[in-house]
Amino acid sequence: MNEQRVTIAEVAARAGVSRAAVSLAFHDKPGLAGKTRARILETARDMGWQPHRPARSLDRQGAGTIGLVIRRPARQLGLEPFYMEFVSGLQSVVSAHSGALLLRLVKTLDEEIDLQSHWWRTRRIAGSVLVDFREHDPRGPLLARIGIPAVAVAHPSLTGPFPSLWTDDATAVGEAVRYLAALGHRAIARVGGAPELGHSAIRRTAFTAAMGELGLGAGRQTDTDFSGESGARATRSLLTAARRPTAIIYDNDLMAVAGLSVAAEMGLRVPADLSLLAWDDSQLCRLTHPTLSAMSHDIHAFGADVARALYEILAGGRLTARPVPTPTLTPRGSTAAPARPVG
Repeated sequence: MNEQRVTIAEVAARAGVSRAAVSLAFHDKPGLAGKTRARILETARDMGWQPHRPARSLDRQGAGTIGLVIRRPARQLGLEPFYMEFVSGLQSVVSAHSGALLLRLVKTLDEEIDLQSHWWRTRRIAGSVLVDFREHDPRGPLLARIGIPAVAVAHPSLTGPFPSLWTDDATAVGEAVRYLAALGHRAIARVGGAPELGHSAIRRTAFTAAMGELGLGAGRQTDTDFSGESGARATRSLLTAARRPTAIIYDNDLMAVAGLSVAAEMGLRVPADLSLLAWDDSQLCRLTHPTLSAMSHDIHAFGADVARALYEILAGGRLTARPVPTPTLTPRGSTAAPARPVG
């Protein structure tokens, strides 16, 4: 058996011990009887496992702890379903490796770089998951220079030297615009996220391109900070414009829910007067009335894939950049053909 395919869980099952015991044996940590340690290592070797230099980064840095730094206010993060699901997916794999997830919220990019560097120098982590990439993001060269293993969650055009897993946002945005156009909408708007983020720029460009290809003009787009409050403000601005949209695409589910409330506040019927489409489908989208149409993808599975990729690197494997499944359209009650004529 190839050593990269041998997992702690497989060795534990074969040796008749817990995964924690295998982790202690692999990393030469105290807490095991000598005979038990020897039996675990003998079992692992019989299965094809051998200790090697890249895997010892786990030994040096602790039992597989991975770091995650998110630049979000704590209150907002608690309300945003995407990161809750993503962290849940990460943790499911971290637990299977008898590791730990070290999560910290920060305010600035400089603060994140300092924290990641400190974690690595002080042996707090074996590697990191990097999120929320900007164009020309400084983390790539700076963190690569100190040797920290990491997996980036962003399009490879943004991630510099780090291998990446990402969603094909451009294709998904195109699908969303074409769906609304097929329903008969001609005035389509987008409530985007933070403009400095790379995936926001990719979505913005894709939205403009899709609208142009369909002969619908550039379409109106507005930037936010992903919060419900900013989503509500953006929706009011769009709906009080001289030519209000008949359909709005939101960059997350939280803002779409806020937009639904604003529509009700202004006496607009959803979907007869206004269609709404959310990104990052979640339970929120299924609890509203009407239920929210959404671009759906398995965020928990995405987080799990990222964690597995990082552990693969820590075990000495090589990871090539690859996309995860593209978000797909899930129509629900918030989208329909416009009731009033549109130009």
